[in-house]
Amino acid sequence: MNSERPNWDEYFMKIAHLVATRSTCMRRKVGAVLVKDKRMLVSGYNGAPQSLRHCEQAGCLRQKLNIPSGERHEICRGLHAEQNAIIQGAVFGVQIKGAALYSTHQPCILCAKMLINAGVQKIIYSGGYPDDLSLDMIREAGITLCQMDLGDIST
Repeated sequence: MNSERPNWDEYFMKIAHLVATRSTCMRRKVGAVLVKDKRMLVSGYNGAPQSLRHCEQAGCLRQKLNIPSGERHEICRGLHAEQNAIIQGAVFGVQIKGAALYSTHQPCILCAKMLINAGVQKIIYSGGYPDDLSLDMIREAGITLCQMDLGDIST
């Protein structure tokens, strides 16, 4: 076998990292893909709702107010990558129940609750996030949770 060929987890995580490059967030660039049966269903990155100015133009309110990461999610122009992926599924009629999420970062509590109710069965993420409650709820919901070492996805 070709040793340079990524396994499925590496493949989809690399795609999530590529998706993150579209992010317009000034603090943390996040990408997410929802996958089912080894097929990518939808993707999302963090940024302002469509037709609105992105933080790159409007400035970062969270930074201006000195809000720490993991707190006061409602004070932000942007949607999270996971939220945008779920919304893309809804807009285009893509069934995401039973899917796996590949994300550049651990979901926050808001995204965790959405992923639980959307029926996501597995979450694979690379970077951490300061939100232990989200991890607790994901585990309580019986969702498989895996953290991939960033070294595992280098190009």
